Amino acid sequence: MQTKQVDTLVIGAGQAGLAAAYYLQQHRVKFVLLDERPAVGDVWASRFGALRLFSPAWASGLPGFPWPGPALHYPTKDEAAAYLQAYANHFRFPVQLGERAVQVTATNDASGSYRVETAAGTVYQARRVVVSTGAYSTPKQPAFASALPPQVQQFHSSHYHQPSQISGAGPVAVVGSGNSALQIAADLATTGRPVFVAFDDKTGAFPNNQLTWVLLKKSGFLRIPRATRLGRHIMHQSEPVVRGDLQRLKQFSNVQLIGRATGATTAGALQGRRQNTPPLEAVVWATGFKPDFQWIKLPIFEPDGTPRHQRGLTAAPGVAFLGLPWLSTRSSALMGGVGADACYVVDHLLKST
Repeated sequence: MQTKQVDTLVIGAGQAGLAAAYYLQQHRVKFVLLDERPAVGDVWASRFGALRLFSPAWASGLPGFPWPGPALHYPTKDEAAAYLQAYANHFRFPVQLGERAVQVTATNDASGSYRVETAAGTVYQARRVVVSTGAYSTPKQPAFASALPPQVQQFHSSHYHQPSQISGAGPVAVVGSGNSALQIAADLATTGRPVFVAFDDKTGAFPNNQLTWVLLKKSGFLRIPRATRLGRHIMHQSEPVVRGDLQRLKQFSNVQLIGRATGATTAGALQGRRQNTPPLEAVVWATGFKPDFQWIKLPIFEPDGTPRHQRGLTAAPGVAFLGLPWLSTRSSALMGGVGADACYVVDHLLKST
């Protein structure tokens, strides 16, 4: 099996990987971008149809290439996919698509490099590896989901695309206290069927308008470091949702908010802190994701599987992460915030290896 030599390998060609590629190119470092998808931006293109960014275009750009079109526009998921494709094409990044990394190991020789194997059978040997597979991507749902009977359709939000996926016209539930849960619930509510939303009443909400984003940017709130006392406090609070999305959802007469979900019954109902649902035809779990880095065979993880790092840099020389939630600040996993992390990580990797 032929091994390809490369100075730096970036795993993942989403927003974090593209930002890393930008700064590597600025430093004139030879690198390769790997991505398992058939196209750059395909993660966005494959999301549910009603999805929009919750930040305006002017606050969502990657370094060196602003969004096309009106700056005040809130881009759709297809516009986000097109932007990432245009970004990669503009800078002519060396992207290898359809190559999923399945193992990363240290070579344990004098070179101090790393061996990366892909499902396609390609092997890379790299001096540096930047893992940019984004925010955690393995779907997570509560243990009580298994109590629901087989006749209740179950989807994770990452597999939900449109209301027609769910058969019938009976009651459905959306479980989650984030923006995706609100958008999916509203999407389902437009069909007229009963929709029960297991949304935690303690979740905060903020006005999502241009003034809000000006204040967030100018105040530096999104850049508060996780290493500070204030950063640690904010990091452990639940993420607020867009107030307008929550208010819009409450206007549907066929929507009921049942509070945080606490359990499920064998009759096909969900139990909520406010009330229980009737037997359901389907449940959409907008309950987030968990880490799955078992393919990285390096001693750089906490017992729960999360990467052990300082602002993305790990104890393994030349290995770093980008795009994780709160990698360094609240904006680390946002399209408009990952650039600052990428600049820091690339600069320090190049200085240290």
